[in-house]
Amino acid sequence: MSTGPGADSAPVHKPDTDTPRGTENGGTFSSLRIRNYRLFFTGAIVSNTGTWMARITQDWLVLSLTGSAAAVGITTALQFLPMLLFGLYGGVIADRYPKRRILLISQAALGLCGLALAALTLSGHVQVWHVYLVAFLLGMVTVVDNPTRQSFVSEMVGPDQLRNAVSLNSANFQSARLVGPAVAGLLIATVGSGWSFLLNGLFFLAPLTGLLLMRPAEFHKVERAPRGKGQLREGLRYVAGRPDLVWPIVLVGFVGTFGFNFPIWLTAFAQDVFHVGAGTYGFLNTLMAAGSLAGALLAARRGSSRLRMLVGAAVVFGLLEIAAAFSPSFWLFALLLVPIGMFGLTVNITANSAVQLATDPVMRGRVMSLYMMVFAGGTPIGAPLLGWITDTYGARVGFATGGLLSLTAAGVVGLILARVGGLKMSFTWHHGHPQVRFVARERLATAA
Repeated sequence: MSTGPGADSAPVHKPDTDTPRGTENGGTFSSLRIRNYRLFFTGAIVSNTGTWMARITQDWLVLSLTGSAAAVGITTALQFLPMLLFGLYGGVIADRYPKRRILLISQAALGLCGLALAALTLSGHVQVWHVYLVAFLLGMVTVVDNPTRQSFVSEMVGPDQLRNAVSLNSANFQSARLVGPAVAGLLIATVGSGWSFLLNGLFFLAPLTGLLLMRPAEFHKVERAPRGKGQLREGLRYVAGRPDLVWPIVLVGFVGTFGFNFPIWLTAFAQDVFHVGAGTYGFLNTLMAAGSLAGALLAARRGSSRLRMLVGAAVVFGLLEIAAAFSPSFWLFALLLVPIGMFGLTVNITANSAVQLATDPVMRGRVMSLYMMVFAGGTPIGAPLLGWITDTYGARVGFATGGLLSLTAAGVVGLILARVGGLKMSFTWHHGHPQVRFVARERLATAA
């Protein structure tokens, strides 16, 4: 982001613009050459597959038990409520203690939560409050796990490969999303929800094995924050004084809170609009994952994270959600999920990599905890609200509301930036990607 007037295109940070796109740091998969990151990546793709299986199964189980999209929203809200309440404390822990040790504990705890829900479901005693409780416990673990995992990447790969590794992490998560929902739909339809939860719990053995096999001597040394008072306030002051951190965090906060409520919308469209079963619901999630994977891989090839890309992708994301909300046919709705996934991931990855690269290493855990608190912590507000709108006014109105709010946020952030920097905003396409350009008004006057 531009920190002063007259900066053309308002970069979030300064990339090497002389390097051809796609060749920075050795190509799309360059960070996988690093052994520790390769172990991390391999373990993550297994656990991420289980996580997506559990997410789809959890949403369908709650809908089956209650028949309410609002109940699905409550489940999602409970899972993200701890991030809203305690997210910054997770960042302090991530900055203070060895990250590999924290992840060994948190990943084991996530696996145990999956096994507990499996036992309840397979025994036939599961009730909706059980799902609510496990969702909240998962959220409590994620408070520490998420900022630790995000900031641990820089210790494995170093600053030169950080952007590439962040993009590949998202590609990893979305690759698992291609498989997880389909497997979950098959298991729900054939043997029941409990087996999906059981596999999710067991799949966490993979990242635990990867962490144990890593070589600590090969980590990039990062200064740890000493024990002391006021570290939360220190992190907040640090971000408040850095506009190149504030704007990406503000925008992803609005998009995450209102635009990423897909568990609510897709279950409602599957059940109430198109009247299809769990298998087709899993198929819709797989289509969105295909688009998200494409967005992640494209991000891995790009050499920079600019605010114009962030704002432009958020604008297109909101427009696509509105278009999908009013799609007259199932197949048009399904096909629109692909670009929705792609532009949604472009928003997230661009903001994530920009924030990490602009942050001092000793502050990275706290900054990323704030980032995740804003991005995911808004869900306890957005999910019940949009779940209620979906139940009251229908799935189409609920989905369109999320898209409209995301679109509005992107426009407002772009306009504020233009006003602060004395720039004029224009929306264009460049190499197949949306870009919001910020051009100095003086240059426009001269050209006229």
